[in-house]
Amino acid sequence: MMNRPDAVDLFADRLDDLGWVRDLLVAGSLATGDHRPGVSDLDLVAVTGGPVTPDRQAALTVLHQRLDAGAARGLKLGCVYVDEARLADPAVTHPTWTHGQLVHRILSGITRAELVRHGFAVRGRRPGDLLAAMTDDDVRAAARAELTGYWAWAARRPWIWIDPELADLGLTSMARGRHAVRTGQLLTKSEAVERAAAPERLKAELRARRHGEAVVSPRWRTAWIAWNDCRRTVRSFGDRPPGAAG
Repeated sequence: MMNRPDAVDLFADRLDDLGWVRDLLVAGSLATGDHRPGVSDLDLVAVTGGPVTPDRQAALTVLHQRLDAGAARGLKLGCVYVDEARLADPAVTHPTWTHGQLVHRILSGITRAELVRHGFAVRGRRPGDLLAAMTDDDVRAAARAELTGYWAWAARRPWIWIDPELADLGLTSMARGRHAVRTGQLLTKSEAVERAAAPERLKAELRARRHGEAVVSPRWRTAWIAWNDCRRTVRSFGDRPPGAAG
């Protein structure tokens, strides 16, 4: 495993103080060895003893706000809080701190695959002791679900692609999704940049941003390339957004 930011261990200490978080697990780029400080998100999963009640959610909001304003400033530290009794159900949504707010999301199949194949515990049990193994076919199904779920939704909303962060994320997510459906294996974001359906110049700019360089791509052109890549990819896996190119 690669060195993790000190803020992750401080976060684990703060969760210990709550008294009802049993395990803290690492997924995402920190688990796969592809983490880029200041660029990558910190994708964490906390397993709780019992439901995360409104009172517990309020306590988590305060905890995260203090971390985001202090030790975790700029680190994009996010965490899904999963009641252990509901961990096996892929359809249940869980309180999730992400980008400065508490929302409710599922623990996705891709995150589950990252955990059991590459993840590790900061506190408590190993991911493999808590989650079922993910076969190649499970990974294929998880990738297809993301492509025909969130990304199909995004493909129907061309105006949101003018956001440069979404455009970059879309290009790497499409590459990762295509690879996962084809092979049952996970690509890192850095690997996905090299397989993005984009002109070489844009791939070079994606690569530079991945390494923290302040490189700007033409906004409208990048949005157009990323949106069309999403429409084509989503359509190839069974969803047909309006106006999808052939």
